Amino acid sequence: MNQQAMLKKARQLQKEMQETQREIEETIFTESVNGVVTVSMKGTKELVGVEISSDFEVESKEDLEMLQDMIIASCNNCYVKIDKTVEEKMAKYQAFFGGMM
Repeated sequence: MNQQAMLKKARQLQKEMQETQREIEETIFTESVNGVVTVSMKGTKELVGVEISSDFEVESKEDLEMLQDMIIASCNNCYVKIDKTVEEKMAKYQAFFGGMM
């Protein structure tokens, strides 16, 4: 492939990559632990919602600690989901641009 064609391809892929990144950033990812806690995050990992089931009752300090743990677990699971999505959707761009550098 000549340089001109390579540059054109690189510009096209860069534009697609930016669009894909913007799409990921605007996506809302949701994760739930035991159906009690559900968190929602943007693809930027900004927390935008925490929902706690109305069925959950705090009767002791242990229940409150369990709730805290479920919130943390839901957030961590959401981070993993976002990272996996980014990795999957951006892999083709990294392969191309990584090979050029």
